[in-house]
Order: sequence, then C-alpha cells, then structure tokens
Amino acid sequence: MRIELNGAPRDLDGSPTVADLVRTLGLERAACAVEVNARLVRKSEHAAHPLAEGDRVEVVTLVGGG
Repeated sequence: MRIELNGAPRDLDGSPTVADLVRTLGLERAACAVEVNARLVRKSEHAAHPLAEGDRVEVVTLVGGG
C-alpha cells in the first residue's frame, strides 16, 4: 500500500495501523503527534486506527534545544 508520509510517498506492507507506522519509524518511545487526512489521531487510538491506500499522514516529533 502507498501512503503520503510528511509529503513524500511511502510504501507499507500488509494492513498497517498508525501504531505499526510509528513503530516502523522507530518513534514508539518518542513524543509525537500523528495526523491522518488532516485529523489528529490520539495516541490511545494508534493501535486501532488502520491506514488505507492514499492516506496523507503527518508525523511530528518534539525537538528540544536552545
């Protein structure tokens, strides 16, 4: 399946959920926000929220510094 991840095409295997994508990106322990098709997906919903062909996904992580 192909989605758009942060503006770039990304191919995924099977029927992934938001949680699967976050894990694939290595962000399961990071503070991040995920939006699918302009709708925020709460962390508590990640495992139950399936991704579909053509979904537009934005993943934003927090970066500290000064």
